[in-house]
Amino acid sequence: PFFCRICPMLDERARILLKTLVERYITEGQPVGSRALSRFSGLDLSPATVRNVMADLEEAGFIASPHTSAGRIPTARGYRFFVDSLLTVCPLERARIDEMEDLLQSPQPQQLISSASHLLSGLTHFAGIVIAPRRATPRIKQMEFVSLSEKRILLILVTSDGDVQNRILLTERAYTASELVAAANFLNQHFAGLDFEQIRHRLAEELRQLRSDLQTLMSAALTAGGEALAEAGTPYIISGEKNLLEVEEFSSNMRRLRELFDLFEQRTGLVQLLDVSSNADGVQIFIGGESGLAPLDECSVVTAPYEVNGQIVGSVGVIGPTRMAYERVIPIVDITSKLLSSALTYQANS
Repeated sequence: PFFCRICPMLDERARILLKTLVERYITEGQPVGSRALSRFSGLDLSPATVRNVMADLEEAGFIASPHTSAGRIPTARGYRFFVDSLLTVCPLERARIDEMEDLLQSPQPQQLISSASHLLSGLTHFAGIVIAPRRATPRIKQMEFVSLSEKRILLILVTSDGDVQNRILLTERAYTASELVAAANFLNQHFAGLDFEQIRHRLAEELRQLRSDLQTLMSAALTAGGEALAEAGTPYIISGEKNLLEVEEFSSNMRRLRELFDLFEQRTGLVQLLDVSSNADGVQIFIGGESGLAPLDECSVVTAPYEVNGQIVGSVGVIGPTRMAYERVIPIVDITSKLLSSALTYQANS
């Protein structure tokens, strides 16, 4: 189920040494030296031969030497090759799966999703995340503009179900109070009761009839409003973020931790990443920079989609350091997605 981005030709000896190095590093968290490798790899090689193979692997970008140590550590490329080509995943024991199933029992779908998130963080000791099924697209009840300063305007959106969303618009010029009232009146008159998809279809035609200097403001308002409602319609639940404070790689880097917690707070980037994985078949793994989100550069994200009655409605995942026990985390994510699918499907049909 894992997609292979890089499959260079590594001979058997190099593969065994890389696998041994990654496994030792995941277990111990210390750079691995050639003596340890010749001892643990099961290969009858001299330390000199091991050093030569290590030099080749380093040149190919699979491992790196930290400045302070004679040993080597895996790079994101090394982890990717390990996960795609060398990893042996341990299936979960039946007793453990039964325990997980017991924890995923609730008559409330929202409670089930919350339990799945807690289950993932509890079993992996990292952050567990579940994208909940999208709610029906909200419709606009009312929009209002409030001038905050010369070129900053607060957009207030009220949806038909009473939800209120605020967005700040940065404009190229200042608008008078009467222009803001006119723009809001126009939008409320023409678009109240519609969702953003319907608004976009009608927008081009309606805006042609409008004074050009208000068009820019309205387009900005509709873009920001669309994003606000998309986020509101895609709730997610994250558990165990505090577990990441215990991870050595993060606890020594407060700046990285802050960026990570900001990402959890902002939601949009993570929702997009997990949306991508909802379209994948089975477990997907993003290592380091593969996620495209800078705060996750030293993290791995393991995700899997879940479904209701055969229809994919969201995804579950774990966020942790690149130095995670993939053979353990992958089956936990995989089984959680399957158990959540069957619990939600059972609920939907009972």
